[in-house]
Amino acid sequence: MSFPPAIFIMGPTASGKSRIALDIAAHFPVEIISVDSAQVFRLMNIGTAKPDQTTLSRIPHHLIDVIDPDQHYSAAEFRRSALTLMHEIIGRNKIPILVGGTMLYFRALQEGLSVLPSANPQLRHKLENMAEELGWPAMHQKLIELDPETAARIKPTDSQRIQRALEVCHLTQQPMSQVLKAPRLTDFPFEAISIALTPSDRSQLHRRIAERFDDMMDGGLIEELVSILRQFPSLTPEAPSMRCVGYRQAYLYLNDQINMMQLRDMGIAATRQLAKRQLTWLRSMNNERLQEFDCLSPNLSIQVRSFLQQRLHAQST
Repeated sequence: MSFPPAIFIMGPTASGKSRIALDIAAHFPVEIISVDSAQVFRLMNIGTAKPDQTTLSRIPHHLIDVIDPDQHYSAAEFRRSALTLMHEIIGRNKIPILVGGTMLYFRALQEGLSVLPSANPQLRHKLENMAEELGWPAMHQKLIELDPETAARIKPTDSQRIQRALEVCHLTQQPMSQVLKAPRLTDFPFEAISIALTPSDRSQLHRRIAERFDDMMDGGLIEELVSILRQFPSLTPEAPSMRCVGYRQAYLYLNDQINMMQLRDMGIAATRQLAKRQLTWLRSMNNERLQEFDCLSPNLSIQVRSFLQQRLHAQST
């Protein structure tokens, strides 16, 4: 039995994934699914490099503007939504093209996720109150006592991951590291055509990152965050939305913790670190069917289109 195709466009930030996806959409019958943990947030447009309204009205996009900035969105939620959308797109005789840099989402989609309990608002509120009184390093110490294996992989200041690990421990009455060793749900009834956009010259990618960050600043990133905080005054630096690169640094600036020069330097440095992690994820996938292209190539679009034509033709015959 052959499965319907799904195109994956992966790569580090500033590698041109969105541009390539739009070029593909101009030549193939596709609908785009965003694989971006930042673009799910409403109102966060400039710092997440969302497509503009003209593009969104011209080409179908999914999983953009899903939740408010004060809400949470998990890899499990992404997997459920993405699989549903992929089936619907195939039902419309089109090809789903999944585009983004959140490598955890790509892995969760293909390899599945361990069955973890859903978030418990009451327990989370209790943990947050404890953390406010004791501090997150002390909460990390509690995690060491309950689940040393998981604690060893989490920094004492990583409030989001500490909270989730403690939550799972309390809800399941066993260490999260043990829960994660259980069999995964791995149903993925699609034939992935995986494309990785990687740089042949890392310094050129760094230049793109700096230019992109400057464009976001010029485009009104700070003003956008001011508007968001006005609508959601309870947002803290620990909120998932405020942990996004660019917004975290802008938040510090608005709270007089850093100056404008530091905002730029820290934002670019954080984006470069993000790109490094994304490239590490790609290497760890070790997928023999992952087709790699130099994102700096002047004829990148032609190369990708030619590859897709061959793969889609081979699959249909």
